[in-house]
Amino acid sequence: MIELKNISKTYHIGEVDVPALRDVSLKISPGEFVAIMGPSGSGKSTLLHILGLLDRPDKGSYHLMGKDVSTLSQEELATFRNEFIGFVFQLFNLLPRLKARENVSLPLVYTSNVKNRKFSSPEDLLRTVGLGDRINHNPNELSGGEQQRVAIARALIKNPKIILADEPTGNLDSSSAQELLKVFKNLNDSGITVIMVTHEEELTRGAKRIIKFLDGKIVSDEYLAGKPSPSERGLGKPHTISEERGEPALRERREGGLPPDLKIHPAPQMRGGVHRFDFFRLKNYFSQAMRALLSNKSRSFLSILGILVGVAAVIAMLALGTGAREDIKKRLASLGSNLLSVRPARHRAGGIHLEPGSVTRLTIEDAEEIKKIPYVRRVNPTVSGGGQVVYGNKNWNTRIRGVTPEYPFIRASPAEEGRFFNDVEMITRSKVVLLGKTVVRELFEDENPIGEYVKINRINFRVIGILPEKGATGWRDSDDEIILPLNTAMYRVLGKKYIDYIDVEVEDEKEMEKVQEKIKKLIIRRHNVPPAREDTIEVRNMAEIQEAISSTVKTFAWLLGSIAFISLLVGGIGIMNIMLVSVTERTREVGLRKAIGANNKDILSQFIIEAITICLVGGVLGILFGAAISGGLAKFAGWSTKVSPGAALLAFLFSGGIGLFFGLWPARKASLLNPIDALRYE
Repeated sequence: MIELKNISKTYHIGEVDVPALRDVSLKISPGEFVAIMGPSGSGKSTLLHILGLLDRPDKGSYHLMGKDVSTLSQEELATFRNEFIGFVFQLFNLLPRLKARENVSLPLVYTSNVKNRKFSSPEDLLRTVGLGDRINHNPNELSGGEQQRVAIARALIKNPKIILADEPTGNLDSSSAQELLKVFKNLNDSGITVIMVTHEEELTRGAKRIIKFLDGKIVSDEYLAGKPSPSERGLGKPHTISEERGEPALRERREGGLPPDLKIHPAPQMRGGVHRFDFFRLKNYFSQAMRALLSNKSRSFLSILGILVGVAAVIAMLALGTGAREDIKKRLASLGSNLLSVRPARHRAGGIHLEPGSVTRLTIEDAEEIKKIPYVRRVNPTVSGGGQVVYGNKNWNTRIRGVTPEYPFIRASPAEEGRFFNDVEMITRSKVVLLGKTVVRELFEDENPIGEYVKINRINFRVIGILPEKGATGWRDSDDEIILPLNTAMYRVLGKKYIDYIDVEVEDEKEMEKVQEKIKKLIIRRHNVPPAREDTIEVRNMAEIQEAISSTVKTFAWLLGSIAFISLLVGGIGIMNIMLVSVTERTREVGLRKAIGANNKDILSQFIIEAITICLVGGVLGILFGAAISGGLAKFAGWSTKVSPGAALLAFLFSGGIGLFFGLWPARKASLLNPIDALRYE
C-alpha cells in the first residue's frame, strides 16, 4: 500500500538548511496499525505530511497504492486525499461556523458525483463515535475529546483506506486519550490502515507496529505481534487502486468490525483524478458564502455597504438620465415637428447688453406676413407673462400664455379635457381659459373645473379646457400655466402691444433652411433693421435645438454614470481588501479543505463565489435603495425619474462582475496556498 524509498526533506529557514528526513525507506501494508514515535523535531510529523500528500519530498520516491506520487498533479493529489486518506489532527481543525454533522460531511463537498454514490451518513458516524446527542452542536459547544471524535468521524465519511493521525491526543486528558485509542483500534480491526504519530509511549499499546524516529532517521521498526508474512501484508504484488477498492475480504473485515447498524460502503475507483464541478458543489459554495457573511456581520455589512452605495448611485443616476430623456422626448414632442421660432434677440451696444425686444419688436402683422411665405403651414404668435388665478378662497400665481387657435396643432398639445378656443373667441377677446394640470390640482383638487369661473388678475374667466400633462423641466413645472386667446391676453390681462415670439410650422423639412432665411429677411425689411443690428432677430430651428438638447442629456447621463461607476469601483476595492483579510484569517481553513480533498480550483471557486455573493447581496439592496432615492427625488424635488428593468438587471449583473473581478486576486492567493503551510499558520 505504502512504499517509501530514500525519502529526504529539508526545510530552508532563512539561510539555514534544516534536514527533517534523511534517506527514509519504509513499507506499510493494508490493515496495519503503525505508531510513529520520536521527540519533537525528529521528523515524524514531516513523514506523516508526506504520507498524506500534504507535502512533497525533496528526494526519493513514494508509491501509494501502486501510484508514483511524484507523477500526480495537484488535482490528482487532492482526489487521492479525498478518496483514500482520512486525517485526524492534534488541533481538531473543525470549522467553527459549522455544526458537528456539517463538519463531518465537509469532505463530501469535494467528491464528484456524490449523489450517485453511497456513503455512511454523518449522523450515523457521529453515533458510532459516541456523539449521537451532539449532532447539531457547534465546535465551541463540545469538549476537546468530543471535538476530536467529530474529526475522526469526518475522516471516516469517505470510507478511507488510510487514517493518518498527527498527535491526536495532544490536547486531550488521559481519559479522553484512552477512549480515542480504542476508537482507532476498532477502526484498525475493521480493516482500515491506521498511522499515528505520537511521542507518548503509553499511547502505542494498541498499535501492531512501532517505528521510532530520531534526527530524521528511522532508528527502530518493531512489530509487536510479529512481522506479518508477505501474503498477510499483501506485499506479494503491488496494490493498485482498483484492487484495493474491490477487495471483498477487506470489505468484509470493515463491515464486520463496525457496529451492526453502520455499514461503510466501498467507494468507486478514482477516475482521472479530477473532480467534476456540479450543482451540489456550487450550492454548497453559496451556502458557505452566506455562512461566512453571517459569521462576520459587521465586516460583511461594511463590505455590502460599499457595493450598496455604488449600485444605488448607478440606479439613481440611470433613473435620472432615463427620466430626463423621457421628459425631453415629451417636451420635444410638444414642440411639434418642422418648427421654427422667431423672437427678438439680445443686442450689445456700446458695451451694454440690451434686453430682447429693446431694438426690434414683433407684431401680429409680422405673423400674418410670415404666413404668406411659401412652405409655411401655420404660424402662432405668442405672448407670456405672470398673474394670479383665484377660485373661491384659493389663489395661485402662475404663468400666463396668450396663443392663437393654431397652437394645439403646432405644439401637438390639444386639450385633454374640454376644448380649445376658436378664431371668433380670439378676435372678440373672449374671457375663456385653459388650465394646466398643476393649476387644476392647486385650485380644484378633485373637482372638475370645466365650466367653472376663475379670476385672472381680477377678471372673471370661464374654464373651457384642461391642458395635457407635460412634466417638469429642471426646476420649471411646464404644467404650471394657463392659456388664453392671444388678443385677450394682450389687451385684457397683460397689457402688451407686441408679440414675444412666433412659432412657424414648415410643410417640408427640406425647406427649413430656406424658410428660415426668408423669415429673417422679411423681419429685417419690415422693421428697417440696419446691417449692424441684424443679430437682433433670431430665427431658431427647433430641430437643431432638439438635437442639441438630446446630445446634452446624453452627455449628462454619461457623466452621472461615470460618477456612479467610480463609486462602484471604490466599493469593489473595499471588497478586495475584505477578501484579502478573510483569506489571511482563514488560512488554516484553506489548509484543512485541501487536506480533505479540495483542489486549487475548489478553493478559487469558493472565495470568488463569496466575493460575488457579497456583491450580489449589496447589488439587490442597492437596487432597492436606488429605486427609493429615485422615488424620493420625483416626489420631493419634482424631478422626472424612471427606474427601468433593464437598468436594474444591468446593475445586478455589474455588481456580480465587480465581485468576480475584485475577488479574483484574493481567491487565487488562497488557492495557491500550500496545504501544510496553511495548516501550520498561526
